[in-house]
Amino acid sequence: MTHGAPEAGGNAGEASHSYAYELRVLLLLGLAFGFAYFDRMAMTFLGPFVIEDLSLSNTQVGALGSGLSVTWALGAYFVGRWSDSIGARKPFLLAALVIFSFCSVMSGLAWNFGTLFATRVVMGAAEGPFLPICLAIMAAASAEGRRGLNAGMVQNVFGSLLGTAVAPIVLVWLAEAYGWRVAFYLAGVPGLILALLIWRFVAEPPRAKAPAVTTARDASLSPWHMLAERNVLLCSILSCFAVGSAVVGSIFMPLYLDGPRAIDPTTWKWMMAVVGLCPGVGAVVLAALSDRIGRKPPMILGGFLMALPPLALLLVPGTPVMLTALMFLGWMGMGIFPLFMGVVPAETLGGARAATAMGLVVGIGELSGGVFGPILAGWLADSFTLDVALWLQAGLGLAGGLTALLLSETNPRVLARRAQASVAHG
Repeated sequence: MTHGAPEAGGNAGEASHSYAYELRVLLLLGLAFGFAYFDRMAMTFLGPFVIEDLSLSNTQVGALGSGLSVTWALGAYFVGRWSDSIGARKPFLLAALVIFSFCSVMSGLAWNFGTLFATRVVMGAAEGPFLPICLAIMAAASAEGRRGLNAGMVQNVFGSLLGTAVAPIVLVWLAEAYGWRVAFYLAGVPGLILALLIWRFVAEPPRAKAPAVTTARDASLSPWHMLAERNVLLCSILSCFAVGSAVVGSIFMPLYLDGPRAIDPTTWKWMMAVVGLCPGVGAVVLAALSDRIGRKPPMILGGFLMALPPLALLLVPGTPVMLTALMFLGWMGMGIFPLFMGVVPAETLGGARAATAMGLVVGIGELSGGVFGPILAGWLADSFTLDVALWLQAGLGLAGGLTALLLSETNPRVLARRAQASVAHG
């Protein structure tokens, strides 16, 4: 028996049909991605402390997010394609866990903008392929009727719980009590533990059989051939807007709460923690809904909801409780990320090209919205006010909702019901 075998005497193919194994994979991959996102978001919540200590400008803060997004995007596509080409998932996942955990520790050792930027760039390269490969493994272990829900659980429930709900509480407390460097050091420890658990308890999934094809394009891993598929192109465009809105918001909403809103860190860390639960709630609601009524309607709703948090901060003169409630509702829109980044591309192109397709959508979103969004928002904030950065965040969210209107449905069960209804009425 090899390490990581799902059951004694079992094999990966059998495990893919085991509900117990499905839950095991869900838990371990969810925790792994949650702590990966925890590491990524550490700079967001430690930003006010790092800015003061290293004398960073808003533009430099934006550049830190953009640099990570560049390498995140490149890693997502190229490593995802490498994984598809050789039919292996697990080795890439384990390597990513170890590398980005060490990078978190190295971030705490940074002494100026340049050294901090270098560590975040390397971290992005390791974390980029992590999500597509996680979702590809999860899809292989999931029953068809739970594919959307499981993807949402891995990416948004665990990601939001650990990366945007627990992170601000733990990291801000550590920074206030022991300094921001200690917070970075401790952020990298869970990833190393999860690497050992995944190595032992998660099996390499069986290589997906390539579907019958009529042209070379249908089996190609070329990004141009994949983007020729309408849904993959639209998911990539949606990714530009949604990733841009999310990254700009995650960087500049805490700064806006700390600055123009003049809310003390003790209060806004809890506001951001509560809001950080929203993507997880949204993932459960929207992804589960997508398994029942189709992928498209929840994606439209989620895109428009993402514009609400910045608009609330800009336009509503409410108490922290009221602002938190409005931000909570709007940030639930991030529940669509597993759908346009994972489920819809995989359903469009098939399992054999799933990691490449997911990596392509993630990569395009990171290279555009993730790279240029923070830099542009930081420059606008330095040139004008932080208000302009939040207006940019709102505009990107609205654009994402409009893009989702053009998608075609991919849910197999919904399409089957439509086909049956068409025959019945035909």
